[in-house]
Amino acid sequence: MSNIFDLDDNTVQDFDNISALKPQIDFLSALNPEQKIAVQTTEGPVLVLSGAGTGKTRVLTTRLAYILSQGLANPWNCFVVTFTNKAAKEMKMRVQEMIGSMADSVWLGTFHSMCVKILRHHAELAGLKPNFTILDEDDQKRLIKQILEKEGVDDKKYPPAGFVEKFALWKDKGWTPEKVAKDTKGNITIMIYQKYQERLRELNAVDFGDIILLTLEILQKNEEVLQKYQSQFKYVMVDEYQDTNVTQYLLLRLLSQKHRNICCVGDDDQSIYSWRGAEIENILRFEKDFQNAVVIRLEQNYRSTANILQAASNLIAHNDERLGKTLRVATNSPANMCDNEKIKLISVYSGEEEALYVVQEIENLHRNHMEYDHIAVLVRTAAQMREFEEKFISEAIPYQVIGGPKFYERMEIRDMIAYFRVIAQSADDLALGRIINKPSRKIGDKSVQKFRDYAYQHHVPMLEAMDEMCEQGLISGQLLNATSELVKHFKNWQNDAKNLRLDELADKVLDESGYLEMLKKENSVEAEGRIENLKELVNVMSDVDNYPTLDDFLEHVSLVTESDNATETNKVLLMTLHAAKGLEFDAVFLPGWEEGLFPHERALNEGGSSALQEERRLAYVALTRAKQKLYILTSFSRKVFGQWQNNQPSRFLNEIPSPCLQIINNTYQGYNKGYNSSYQKRTSYAKKQTSYDDYTYEPDEEYAAPKTQNYKGMRVYHPSFGKGTLMSVEDGDKCVVYFDTAGRKKIYASYLRKA
Repeated sequence: MSNIFDLDDNTVQDFDNISALKPQIDFLSALNPEQKIAVQTTEGPVLVLSGAGTGKTRVLTTRLAYILSQGLANPWNCFVVTFTNKAAKEMKMRVQEMIGSMADSVWLGTFHSMCVKILRHHAELAGLKPNFTILDEDDQKRLIKQILEKEGVDDKKYPPAGFVEKFALWKDKGWTPEKVAKDTKGNITIMIYQKYQERLRELNAVDFGDIILLTLEILQKNEEVLQKYQSQFKYVMVDEYQDTNVTQYLLLRLLSQKHRNICCVGDDDQSIYSWRGAEIENILRFEKDFQNAVVIRLEQNYRSTANILQAASNLIAHNDERLGKTLRVATNSPANMCDNEKIKLISVYSGEEEALYVVQEIENLHRNHMEYDHIAVLVRTAAQMREFEEKFISEAIPYQVIGGPKFYERMEIRDMIAYFRVIAQSADDLALGRIINKPSRKIGDKSVQKFRDYAYQHHVPMLEAMDEMCEQGLISGQLLNATSELVKHFKNWQNDAKNLRLDELADKVLDESGYLEMLKKENSVEAEGRIENLKELVNVMSDVDNYPTLDDFLEHVSLVTESDNATETNKVLLMTLHAAKGLEFDAVFLPGWEEGLFPHERALNEGGSSALQEERRLAYVALTRAKQKLYILTSFSRKVFGQWQNNQPSRFLNEIPSPCLQIINNTYQGYNKGYNSSYQKRTSYAKKQTSYDDYTYEPDEEYAAPKTQNYKGMRVYHPSFGKGTLMSVEDGDKCVVYFDTAGRKKIYASYLRKA
């Protein structure tokens, strides 16, 4: 029809006037080409492989804003899930900035928060009332303890914490008691699982594992409910898809079956949580699970320098279980505005030397105007933190431990310190009260109160009161046996403290008290971490030069814990590699890259090739936290339970391209003579280059012990006493030092460094 006013033509024509009325989408202009494709590909299954630092949150939030601004769906037709409340809050805030209050009606939150909404609406289908209670971990442990007592099961042999961990893993896999019972019969854990679930229903309660599992069961068993939500959720989007477990995966598949508009954003190279149920297979088989899926790779990095990205890409390429991508610096990345510095790979002899190097380098960075909170020290295990904490305190560097308490504030460390306090001072009733039932000795609160009353009436310490009450027959039966045994242990340990080295005493207390055995029986990831921390405590106590007596050690602990009262917010961050995921820092220090520590021996022993690949993914995460400066450290010896252990550098070091590295050898010439002789007599580090594998090491001239020819007035540093002024030297190597905080001390020159 040439003339639109020609009424004789029966053709009816539509015009696109509405497009001009819609909001202009300026937020698309900030995206790179791959990001735009990910945002505008709205129909059908989409997998966005988003490498570290490539802007995945921007893509996910912009995609949601695009769908809503284009009128493709109403807000309540969008189901958007992530893993943390912080991430969900940030996503909602970003979408609100783009499209306003429309974002408030989106189903956006964590898996648990979204499933709670569904579960409360259909509670009766799961045998619950809508006002059901959600139990936390402490509630779970208490409930399981009650069940164990009722069933006559020894909670020392079968600790509640182990059941909590096992039940959570089963629920993550979608295994109900009935499902588990089919595969394994006569197992006490299954019997407790059944009783536990029954008791939860009686209490009208659920735990966190139930929230998703019960929601999944409701959808699987009730077709009408399933169709309701399948029709409602036209668009399903999920962040961090590589971290999903089985129940989360099944939930997403069910909800997206009708419209098939599911978009999963994730990075298979950052799948590091298999130990808490995450299934990397979910992301690896995406194209098989969702036919005609579109895979979009985001490879432009807006965080790190080229050397860091090349190192990370080459390292992770050694993994077989991956979809593959290669990171490169984005044209408009801030990394293009700074120097492309090489990664510093530093070798030291001991864990103490490692911490000292890190602290000195942090001081250098701070002097050059880098803020403390732009610096992070990332460790493989929490037990590694202790060395760094003590060095930070002695050098007055403000720091914060992320993801847990500081070393001497950890429960197991405080418990053992309490044992040592009673050994050193039998009148320390507060310390005795803390550990009188750790591990459980069936000494109840009423009995403890009897001990305290007797002690108060007779003006004696509680330990002495317990001894006298045993001798006088004031208690009997099981209480008498448990009390007399504990009193006997403390008497023996007090004698041992006069004759044994501190690390030998610590080993004995850990063993004879039953504390170590208690943790071993718990058989949980948390308990394994606590055991590693106790090993590190024994290592500290093996330092006979700094802590010749138990009193010296306890004084040190008191000073260390008392020193951390500052309200400074600008702090160096100290955390594990797992806790660092999703974060970024201008400067990152990665200590402990040795075989057995990283990759971790336990992971290799229990998981084989798959575990090694996850350890490598963890290394990839570690490298990609750094924006400008990256330091990797390896130590040739560490103490384990007070004994020196020689280490091989991590295999991961040979997976980093040599051109990306500046390798610094801070081991000293006495290394080959054995630790005891060389450590006590060392005066400087190696002055000549030595080779390790295909690397050439350069000695660091600044990191050396002080020369004492021109000693008077020299500023020096000691690991325990901090900084001081060298006053004089006796017999060639005995230095008289006046320390700023510890006063006058006489110390061998080999234990000092230039300040």
